[in-house]
Amino acid sequence: MSALDKPHSAPDDPNAGSGTGSGQGRGRSRARQQPPAWFGTLGQLDFDIDFFEKLLARAPESIEVLRVLAELVSKKGLVTRAVDLDRRIVRLLPDDFLARYNLACSLARAGCPDEAIDALSRAILLGYDDLDHMETDPDLESLRTHPDFLALLGE
Repeated sequence: MSALDKPHSAPDDPNAGSGTGSGQGRGRSRARQQPPAWFGTLGQLDFDIDFFEKLLARAPESIEVLRVLAELVSKKGLVTRAVDLDRRIVRLLPDDFLARYNLACSLARAGCPDEAIDALSRAILLGYDDLDHMETDPDLESLRTHPDFLALLGE
């Protein structure tokens, strides 16, 4: 695997390899060194995911970090990871209707319609009431013709 395949192996020290800092005088020149091979190869979404994964490693029960990371991985199309993160959020906040709704969206995208409808039902029981949004949410597209989904919408 090349260095480009492992952006998470980048040094945490922003001065590492730059020729500045305590490493100077050990054979490094004062001239600015080339950035590592991984530098500039990550898209913003990949960078953000990597950043929030590192934050999550330090604070594994941070609701804020879990929510942001779940949203980012969902945008990236990493549906299995999104389901895992949304399940963690629901375990931490079992009575949060938004957590249940987001889990339903991830499950629908992952091809788990029955579990998605169960999560939607629970979200509604807990207070989720934006049925207009449910009807048009692209994450729930796979459920549009499911009889239980239509029943939730009152159709």
